[in-house]
Amino acid sequence: MHPLLKPLPPLGRILMALIFVVSGIGKLGAIAATSTHMASAGIPYSGDLVWGAVALEIGGGAMLIVGLLARLVALALFFYTLALAVLFHPYWAFTGAAAHTQHAYFYEHLSMMGGMLFVVAFGAGPYSIDAMLFGRAEAAGHRLAQAASA
Repeated sequence: MHPLLKPLPPLGRILMALIFVVSGIGKLGAIAATSTHMASAGIPYSGDLVWGAVALEIGGGAMLIVGLLARLVALALFFYTLALAVLFHPYWAFTGAAAHTQHAYFYEHLSMMGGMLFVVAFGAGPYSIDAMLFGRAEAAGHRLAQAASA
């Protein structure tokens, strides 16, 4: 990777993870309201699962920012964001302005999912804990690409 490009993966990880960390912190201040919102979407055991959402958003977001187990965390956040899009933003079930708003939220979630797939495919990049622990090749995704081509 060209030296001028090396800061881009950590910047991308920060920008992708920021929404999860901020949202998780917001949920901490409104556990009851978040649990009620989850229950209104048909999620069972929302009083317990809200803590899993907070842990994934804050913990997973922080891990993505520093590039620790970035592929695994990005995959977890991919499926979490998919569930959020389908459960909380089903634009096909709305009409008028509400459909338009939910449509925008749904596709925002899809774009976040695309970013997560990039991390799953290419790794955390050179400035990451993964690179320090597993070597630059693993963090950059070279081993995954070699395994796929074999």
